[in-house]
Amino acid sequence: MTVQIVLVHGIRTSATMWRSQLAFLDAAGIPATAVDLPGHGTRVQEDFTLHEALHTIDAAVRDAATRGPVLLVGHSMGGLLTLAYTGGAQTPPVAGLIAASCTSLPRGTGLAAYRVIARAVDRLPDRGMWLTERILEATIPEDTRADFAAGGYALDTQDTALRNLATLDLATAVARIDVPLWFVNGQYDQLRLNEALFRRLAPRAELIVVPRTTHLVTAMRPDVFNAVLRLGIATIEADATLSDQADAREP
Repeated sequence: MTVQIVLVHGIRTSATMWRSQLAFLDAAGIPATAVDLPGHGTRVQEDFTLHEALHTIDAAVRDAATRGPVLLVGHSMGGLLTLAYTGGAQTPPVAGLIAASCTSLPRGTGLAAYRVIARAVDRLPDRGMWLTERILEATIPEDTRADFAAGGYALDTQDTALRNLATLDLATAVARIDVPLWFVNGQYDQLRLNEALFRRLAPRAELIVVPRTTHLVTAMRPDVFNAVLRLGIATIEADATLSDQADAREP
């Protein structure tokens, strides 16, 4: 039995944001798949819809599940989508979930303000690329800094994706999740807004707050995030061993 990892990126970026995690998992001999969501990365020409985004996750998870138990991992928008998927009405073959930088309900005044700011930045002459690069230079180590942009930025998809995320019933989905669940937030992450609510909805989930870290926790502190991956893998392996032992004891 080998745990399979499926990684889901955040808004605007692509599967390339997981380069550091993919390198770590490859060195450890752990199979991993990083998907591109519609309208992002290699699929930038496609329209973003929730149906296709969730279908993309489902296809990757079900394919990986044919080879072993699946640890699903999502960041930001990808985290929200993986929460919605794992806690959906259909029970997917997910053995554990790491949801990073996403403990905020995408609705109300917070989402409206985010969309206003995103539109204002998008109207800058370079569509905000100079500002984005300065922020990355100030916060992200040089060896992971280029990962977010390596697959291109999905600037034309951002507003559509945010509008779609507002339709998710995340409170219901999170309360339904019954597999090991880890919330991972940077200390200074702006999307910790509803962290307490998410903890109430999933009281058995573990919350990991990474000190001196912003929203881009996977690239800012890759060693810490990789340690969380190791924790998730070890937990799923231990659960599978206990299940096998229980099956062996049955008459």
